[in-house]
Amino acid sequence: MRALQIIAPGKAQFVEVPKPSPKPGESLIRPITLSLCASDIWQWRYAPADNYPQEPGSSGHEIIGIIEEINGDFPGMSVGDMTLALNPPQLGMAEYFTAPFNNILPVPAGVKPAHLVQAQQLGTVIFAAKQLPNIVGKSVAVIGQGSAGLWWNTMLSRMGASHVIGIDVQAHRAKIGLKFGATHTIHNKNADAAESLKSILDGELPEILIEAAGESDSINLAFDLVQDHGFVLQFGVPHEQSFVVDYYKQFRKCITLKHIVYASREPGHTSTLAALRMIAMGEVDVAPAITHHFPFEQVLDAYELQSTRDEGAVKIIIDMP
Repeated sequence: MRALQIIAPGKAQFVEVPKPSPKPGESLIRPITLSLCASDIWQWRYAPADNYPQEPGSSGHEIIGIIEEINGDFPGMSVGDMTLALNPPQLGMAEYFTAPFNNILPVPAGVKPAHLVQAQQLGTVIFAAKQLPNIVGKSVAVIGQGSAGLWWNTMLSRMGASHVIGIDVQAHRAKIGLKFGATHTIHNKNADAAESLKSILDGELPEILIEAAGESDSINLAFDLVQDHGFVLQFGVPHEQSFVVDYYKQFRKCITLKHIVYASREPGHTSTLAALRMIAMGEVDVAPAITHHFPFEQVLDAYELQSTRDEGAVKIIIDMP
């Protein structure tokens, strides 16, 4: 079978590898739709040097696929069923991969695979949102209006925030944030984000800040933009292993800082199942976030576009053969 293999920072190639066989308690999955997110770009370009070359299949993990084989008793699922297949090792960028039964989730009928696959990342946001303090009636800013930031807008709005303010250096991403629950957006390429926030919040800074970009500049910006004694949730995957953090500002402002990962380890994948239900019931319209489709053969072009975020790109879909 063909698989993508990341061999060096910013470099990947197609390789021919044996088709895997499922072990007991596993199924063989044939991906039909994948989508990219910032963690794909981290794995492609920013992972530690000793992570390269990576295993074939890197870095696919947002996957809708078809069950091709089942090794064992798997009640409720059959060969030929469509599934949202969670792949924490991020080795699903291939024509086939295996997954344990507990990572194979049934999906609602009648919904486009490109829409269903968004439940993986939306699920990580729902999982992370459980770590927030009570936000009812509070002001929240979200740095980064890529797909993760958009799902944050949606959840914060549903959770009762008085203001949901999306911030992005790219105009098209700032604009689309309004379609996903932001009450205001700020294009901060040339604007002063702090002054813009104060103009929205009657001279105040937000009480809660979600960092959903992962850049060293955006992580430090979070400390600038949250009010004293505020809460910062670091959600974006950091692009660098080490960088200068303005710890003094964090210290002087008495900021509560929280990090959260590993939604894939949540018992019963309740957050991801909730995301599937929201999408299937139309509670969140994911369609406006999907801006580009690429065939598997052009996945390297898709990685490049996901990295530059040009051409109006937000969420990029990979269509498998």
